[in-house]
Amino acid sequence: MMSRSLTTAIAVATTSLLLASPALAHAGPGIVGGFTSGFVHPVLGWDHVVAMVAVGIWGAFLGKPGIWVLPVVFPLVMAVGALLGFMGIAFPAVEAGIASSAIVLGLLIVFMVRPPVWIAGIVVAFFALFHGHAHGAELPAAANAVAYGVGFVLATGLLHLCGIGFGTLGNSRAENIVIRIGGGAITVVGAVFLTGAV
Repeated sequence: MMSRSLTTAIAVATTSLLLASPALAHAGPGIVGGFTSGFVHPVLGWDHVVAMVAVGIWGAFLGKPGIWVLPVVFPLVMAVGALLGFMGIAFPAVEAGIASSAIVLGLLIVFMVRPPVWIAGIVVAFFALFHGHAHGAELPAAANAVAYGVGFVLATGLLHLCGIGFGTLGNSRAENIVIRIGGGAITVVGAVFLTGAV
């Protein structure tokens, strides 16, 4: 388990990340489609945010090695999905897949499902493809793809850390209830986005 001070530091960093000004992503020469745009993109879409935070929460709930396996698997496979999107390779129902990821991951947290880590990794990898494809497909043609990719992978990692920080609070029955309520909120956000995606 993480210390309270580390959990607090992660919470502060995540709050700062979530409150970052959206204008930074679209202002100034050479920024659009570069590192800043890639970094801010996952944070501005709540469907992305809740799913990435859910990966961290679920990983923390699973404990070692899930606490680090899931947050590593997600960005690696997401990068593959981004490459597919950047190359213009069609992927079915991307928005529905992203929304469904929040619903499924949220429910896994609500019911505190503990599958073997390899199964959890497959679930996370499957949804990571949808998130990555959306990032890659939205990359402007004139953008610096490498800088953009580094930005969105870094932001994703920070969102995973936020989830891990929240997930490690589960030392008591009351804290586990709070985590499960968080999973329910993630599911609701995913359902709202799914209704708009279908």
